[in-house]
Amino acid sequence: MAQLPEDIIDRLIQMERRIQALSTAVNTRPPITEVVNGSLTVRRQPNPDDPTTSVTVTQINSSGPGSAKPVLRVNDAYGHEILSDDIITGGLARPWLSMLPPQDLASANWPATSATGWTTIAQSQNPIWQPKMRLRMLTRVSASATGQIRVMVNGLQFGATVAAGTVFDTTDLVTADMQTNFGKDLTVEIQGIVTSASGTVYAKPILMYGRQT
Repeated sequence: MAQLPEDIIDRLIQMERRIQALSTAVNTRPPITEVVNGSLTVRRQPNPDDPTTSVTVTQINSSGPGSAKPVLRVNDAYGHEILSDDIITGGLARPWLSMLPPQDLASANWPATSATGWTTIAQSQNPIWQPKMRLRMLTRVSASATGQIRVMVNGLQFGATVAAGTVFDTTDLVTADMQTNFGKDLTVEIQGIVTSASGTVYAKPILMYGRQT
């Protein structure tokens, strides 16, 4: 058997080393966590047998005003845009979030009670989308009377009890287990009590929204 020249053997050894180095580099490459001057598109392929069909799920690109601002678009499996930012001024474009309508400032028309025991005077139910909630509320009390106002969330007190006539403004957790309670109903109750011999206490929510932790 003819012997191979030594330079060919050396080349084979060098080639093997380069292949090993390349394999190591590919397997240990850090994840891509940043896109600079480009776009990132995440697609879903509904039919594994048909690689030509796909739905854009998430798209981040620089197609905003002057192509200088990043734009975020998130679509559902049917191509409906369910989350996007406002490319003109910033903030959210979608979803459209509900806003509290102007409230009656005449306390005589507010939820009220003359009971000397804790009484629920207003209630609402909302799905849990975020782990925290902020609630701001105006309270009043009739002349020469005293009383208190508190808020209950799913049967547990939310924030501190306030003296009627002061502002209730609390931001706190509404669930300690977001994974289990996500999407479940959240019952918010406003309760009042008269602590004097007689009188009436009133309460009116003017701000309520969910927040992140």
